Amino acid sequence: MAETDQTTAAPAIKIKKYANRRLYNTATSSYVTLENLCQMVKDGQDFLVEDAKTGEDITRGVLTQIIFEEESKGGQQLLPIGFLRRLITFYGDSLQTLVPSYLEISMTSFQRNQDQMRQYMAESFGEMFPFRSIEEMGRQNMAMFQRAMTLFNPFVAGMNDADKSSVAAAGEKAAAGENPVEVDTLKKQMEELRKQVEALARTKG
Repeated sequence: MAETDQTTAAPAIKIKKYANRRLYNTATSSYVTLENLCQMVKDGQDFLVEDAKTGEDITRGVLTQIIFEEESKGGQQLLPIGFLRRLITFYGDSLQTLVPSYLEISMTSFQRNQDQMRQYMAESFGEMFPFRSIEEMGRQNMAMFQRAMTLFNPFVAGMNDADKSSVAAAGEKAAAGENPVEVDTLKKQMEELRKQVEALARTKG
């Protein structure tokens, strides 16, 4: 779970997990479920989960379990299979230590701009309904996605104006029905990402 600002945020609520898997909220003196904890996260309530017997911090495992439960409900899954496969490949990889920081930065950036993102999506999807064909809708959807990711990617800030223009142009080509991403553009983006990851590694070091 992301760290909270200790100067303004309330202390994290302590949840104790017993051997029978029951979860006890010490703030309300009541037992809670994973669904309750899920709602607490959505409400912005910070908490930590401790093993009642050992005192070990098991918050990560419980949060992972909540995600598993949400993904298993059969509704709108957030974790695509391709993403999960790529994530698994990083375990034991030399870049493993960088992945948590990258994901944290990405999600923080996305969350910080979520209101702008919702407005952008609403405006984009609002323009889709008059479209005459599914193909045209698909092209506009791809263009919207590329422009949105360009806007909210935490590493885009490090790109020079030429690279930003090339990425933006790729989105415009998608809208026009042309090849959405050219090979040269992809190479530039991957090279820029590699440089940013290396810079992040030096900073962490």
